[in-house]
Amino acid sequence: MGRRRCPSPAGFLSLLLVVNACGVSALPARGREGEDLRAARKLFEANLDAIRKKDREAYLACYLHSPSLARTGPGGVERGFDALAGDAGSKWPDRFEGLDLQLVPIRPGLVYGTYRYRVRYGEVEQTGLSERLFLNTKEGWRIVVTSAFPAERGTPPPPRALAGATLLDGRGGAATPDSVVLLRDGKIACAGSRSTCPVPSGTEVLDVSGLWITPGLVDAHVHFSQTGWADGRPDAMDVRVRFPYPEVEAGLRAHPERFFRSYLCSGVTAVFDVGGFPWTWELRQLSEGDLMAPHVAATGPLLSTWDFWLNLPAEKQFLYLGKEEDALSAVGYLAAHHSDAVKVWFIPDPKRDFDEMARLVGVAGAEARRLQLPLIVHATGLREAKAALKAGARVLVHSVGDVPVDEEFLRLARENGTLYCPTLTVVDGYRRLSESAETGAAPEVDDPNGCVDHETLAHVALTASLGVKPPDPQASAKREARFAIYAKVAPANLRAVRDAGIPVVMGTDAGNPLTLHGPSVYAEMEAMQAAGLTPMEVLVASTRNGAQAMGRLAEWGTVEAGKAADLLVVEEDPSRDIKNLRRIRYVVRGGMVRSLDELRAASSPSR
Repeated sequence: MGRRRCPSPAGFLSLLLVVNACGVSALPARGREGEDLRAARKLFEANLDAIRKKDREAYLACYLHSPSLARTGPGGVERGFDALAGDAGSKWPDRFEGLDLQLVPIRPGLVYGTYRYRVRYGEVEQTGLSERLFLNTKEGWRIVVTSAFPAERGTPPPPRALAGATLLDGRGGAATPDSVVLLRDGKIACAGSRSTCPVPSGTEVLDVSGLWITPGLVDAHVHFSQTGWADGRPDAMDVRVRFPYPEVEAGLRAHPERFFRSYLCSGVTAVFDVGGFPWTWELRQLSEGDLMAPHVAATGPLLSTWDFWLNLPAEKQFLYLGKEEDALSAVGYLAAHHSDAVKVWFIPDPKRDFDEMARLVGVAGAEARRLQLPLIVHATGLREAKAALKAGARVLVHSVGDVPVDEEFLRLARENGTLYCPTLTVVDGYRRLSESAETGAAPEVDDPNGCVDHETLAHVALTASLGVKPPDPQASAKREARFAIYAKVAPANLRAVRDAGIPVVMGTDAGNPLTLHGPSVYAEMEAMQAAGLTPMEVLVASTRNGAQAMGRLAEWGTVEAGKAADLLVVEEDPSRDIKNLRRIRYVVRGGMVRSLDELRAASSPSR
């Protein structure tokens, strides 16, 4: 700016006045305008690159060395280069992303610019808009005003394009090689070949050549009221002396983000909580605007044919179906809280008449239909599963694991349009929990991408030191016999259901002992493939059909224009082997693209 003294600006408006006062007023000619924009963009990119590289010297070189320099933010205006230099280098973000650079010529030698930022300091992420005013001085182009303002919750990320990957859109059809997926306003603007989806000028392109894109995974059977260890299910192993159950549940309610993060890090962008305490309904709104969380649907408390004790003094997660009035009032309660479904825990109680239990499930199903709520049923035996179908079950969230399914079961499921969620692997978690406690050998944790939070890992490691006495040999033998029957019957029934044309859905029952929130999807999908489903069938079950089970297929579950930009980018082809979904490179939620390294750091920062 030479030797001419100009008043210190208090913001962009006043700086424009400053610039005019300094003699810059005429609109630029076209040639000059292009030169100004190129020069300003070069400086803009150098400024952002210095932040990425944490290069203090290069960063400061971008700014006007003058008392006229102004920085504006939520806390007001700070003036002068010396104030900037005093802070520079002391608060570099752990993660920095600057996208969507926009530049507008104001006057000859003066250009206004903005970009969208995303920064992370430890576990805290911030997003927003930052402004720059670029001035051509005798010392060259310099930034003379800078600002940063946080975005409101729910503000979508800047536009972006993923280009070059092979696209598997979740509908089961042929793959699209060398694809382009355009992300705009948190949704998919276009998905297809390069000719079908040309990238608009100025859109940031992420080259994902050689990789595969799928929809984000959907786990259609989870429980946020359970921890993935014994403290969340003291009926499996009682650790309440050390981990009081009310405190465990209070912690789960206060910090759902520990599981939100592990799901997203594992490639899961939507989950269906099919039974828990009433506070699980709150997770729907809490997660929806959080792009570090999956979408959540929730049923709230379960209706149970067994008067189960695992409740709290002032809260229930199990509502007993003792008589008809119980069924009607419980369904009415769920409807009043806008539950996403009615969940019934159909556990045959040997002290009760089976037909009466089935009748009450039917009453609950009829009332759910009247109130336009889907019916979801836990039924692991053929007899109760057929009763559930007669009651109108839309989703069965467990395999029939006692005997082979028969033609009546298959007919009822087809007539209902029922979705079958086999949940093959959860029983093995209970077995491994008992074995670890009995043998003193720590259970293995299948977490290939390092997504499980440190608290869960610490509790799992404690299993080996619980000192539980081995059970009665006869009891152990009966348990092993049940597991053996289930391991043989459940996969065969899954094949029979698939062959009958009944849609299959992937769900883990996460939250149960050693079925951990997030990475348990891998073992479940691989068990479905081992049972005889093709990798593509498993992929559809884990994306499109999961969204259908949640009643949200119009919003996500496939890679199609207009749907939520929830995607998974992996290194190998999951349509050849579903194990390749373990090899995550990026996860996209609501248009926000995050690398696995970033997700891992956010999920378990203490590692």
